[in-house]
Amino acid sequence: MTVQECVSFLRSHDDYLLITHTRPDGDTLGSAAALCSALKRMGKTAWLYPNREATEKYLPYVRQYFAPKGYTHQTVVSVDTADTHMFAQGFDGPVDLAIDHHGSNSGYAVRNLICPECAACGEIVLEIIKTLCGGMTPEEAALLYIAISTDTGCFQYMNTNARTLRAAAETIEAGADNGRLNVEFFRSVPRARITLEGMIYRDMRFYRGGKIVIAPVTKKMLSMSGVSDNDLDDLAGLAGRPEGSIVSITVKEKTPALWKVSMRSKPEVNVSDLCARFGGGGHAMAAGCSIEGDLESVISAILEAIDEEWPA
Repeated sequence: MTVQECVSFLRSHDDYLLITHTRPDGDTLGSAAALCSALKRMGKTAWLYPNREATEKYLPYVRQYFAPKGYTHQTVVSVDTADTHMFAQGFDGPVDLAIDHHGSNSGYAVRNLICPECAACGEIVLEIIKTLCGGMTPEEAALLYIAISTDTGCFQYMNTNARTLRAAAETIEAGADNGRLNVEFFRSVPRARITLEGMIYRDMRFYRGGKIVIAPVTKKMLSMSGVSDNDLDDLAGLAGRPEGSIVSITVKEKTPALWKVSMRSKPEVNVSDLCARFGGGGHAMAAGCSIEGDLESVISAILEAIDEEWPA
């Protein structure tokens, strides 16, 4: 679909339930909440599926959009969700429209608006709201600034481009307080997070002369540092900080036999292809998957896959 076709669909339907993804970040929550607000402004009934994993960092901005108990929907729209296994916990059902920026989107919805050229789903929703309503409210602008800034690491990641910066500028012009939001989301760090980061830097492993960096994050590290779920945003960005890193991988323990793997890369390596080997996916330079095994076997499997995809 095009943006205009998407808007035509949204205008002709009602009673919306908007779906975000599991372990929700600022992009899925901010984009979905902004779209929900715009639909309400049009006189539509619209709510977000209550995502039980949303952390205290985002809840003040999105909690008011969570569907009340007993709400009956007619139209389901997923936002920033690449596949059905990524749906928020507890949701299971058909999706009428998917709005997404992941090139690996499986096409599970009846209709799909997929824009992999966008650094954040918030960029797509921005265009939808402008076409739908003529512009943003200050609240919608703040939600979309959160979406765009968090998915680009406050515009530091390599997915950031001129279009991304123009979209962010539009949200600021529409009322987003970027200074306050930048301090809140990027400049305020709990002590427990600082402690955890020290452990992660200490235990990083380097391969191929530092071109490959792997950062294990164990449950013991999480427990010793005292972090909460609210302190874990963007852990995947740390492994890419050492000079010379091309592929950076964060391996986070879910259970002793299951690890959540987040990969980041420079343009030389497509980590979406790497993660696809393990049933995951994402963007060319930012992707994820889960791998079973103990830590050492998981790291060995990752290194073997990298050698096949990106020979030394």
